[in-house]
Amino acid sequence: MASGAVSANARFLRSTSTESLYRKQVAVATLLQKHGFPSFLSRNPSLLRTPLPHLQNSLATLLSLRLPQNAVVSLVTASPSFLQTWESRFPDLKSRFPNPSPQALANLLLASAKFHLDPFHLSRKLQTLTEKFAFSDATVAAILERFPDALVATEDQISSVVDFLSEFELETDRIVRLFPRVLCLGVEDRLRPLIREIKGLGFPGRVIRKEISNDPRILAMEIGEFSRCLRLLESLKCREAIKERVTEEGLVRACLEVKLRVDCLCGYGLTRRDALKILWKEPRVIGYEIGDIERKVEFLVQRMKCDVECLAEVPKYLGVSFEKQIVARYSVVEYLRGKGAIGFDVGLKDLVMPSRIRFYNLYVKPYPECEKIYGRFYGGGEAKRKHPVGLWKLFKPEKFLESREDVKNMRCFMEALT
Repeated sequence: MASGAVSANARFLRSTSTESLYRKQVAVATLLQKHGFPSFLSRNPSLLRTPLPHLQNSLATLLSLRLPQNAVVSLVTASPSFLQTWESRFPDLKSRFPNPSPQALANLLLASAKFHLDPFHLSRKLQTLTEKFAFSDATVAAILERFPDALVATEDQISSVVDFLSEFELETDRIVRLFPRVLCLGVEDRLRPLIREIKGLGFPGRVIRKEISNDPRILAMEIGEFSRCLRLLESLKCREAIKERVTEEGLVRACLEVKLRVDCLCGYGLTRRDALKILWKEPRVIGYEIGDIERKVEFLVQRMKCDVECLAEVPKYLGVSFEKQIVARYSVVEYLRGKGAIGFDVGLKDLVMPSRIRFYNLYVKPYPECEKIYGRFYGGGEAKRKHPVGLWKLFKPEKFLESREDVKNMRCFMEALT
């Protein structure tokens, strides 16, 4: 009897706890759906451990600040309860930084949650940046919007960076506003050796100073990275027009462009060696915008379902036109594959390497319905004419009739030569 009563009580407690958990799930899901997060709970079940009133107040506070939705998601996932402490110090912080943008405020909150920073210390840090280091409000806003991790840098570290920039005769406020990450770079182990390396390659100080002022991202280069980029530029084997386009703003700027594109390709999983190899084989990529490169790589990975390592084998993919060649050819191949007209796998090399005429003759000419998809030629495989028929006659030089006097003069002239 006693054991039966215990088991009955256990079943009752389990059912009660299950029912309360279910009710909590329903309540939290309803709250999230009300604020525009319908499927957020399924991806973040840890929210069930947060008391419902705390979660409700946190969402209301974050949405009242007009923060970006991705920032709200990150903050709620990180620690929704820390907002209670943060709200109590918000008036003091707002008095020192009165008009923060939504992105700056979101980064400030994310930095507080990430580094477990008290809002009072953040307020003092902002005061130090504006009073001790004389940074403008625009520079402080840039730090918060683009690199809030600089808030954890010590005063000694920031002071050493400011002293180095002043020593090199650079406008400190402008450099920090354009490139806030410089505040977290070491002077003796990073910035000073970098300047020494660039000077050792034959660039005078005034040129380095001018290029850093135009784009301070040069200071983000690792030791030895500038030398590798310069060697790549000097060893390019391409048309002279491409070289002139790459180096038209100077070799220092060209080395920075190489570094930015290498970082872009490495961000998709390529090794630095493969990225440099791609740029050496296809130097046209150095002159393209990074957004165009990202669009091509994302199309390759997401739409074409190819590995990013294929770029090391077919670097020409990044050098051809996206709309006129990549999208047009892939659309033709996809249409033929869906129709069952292609019984073999068309790889990236087969898609990019053939010339326009060869690709047309292989995949477009046998299927007239593909001509509209391809959009490069019309029926018959002939290139579209750029000028109306017969236009050349308008540029034909005028013909003058030869008179007897002209013939006589030419004959006398030839007899004198003989």
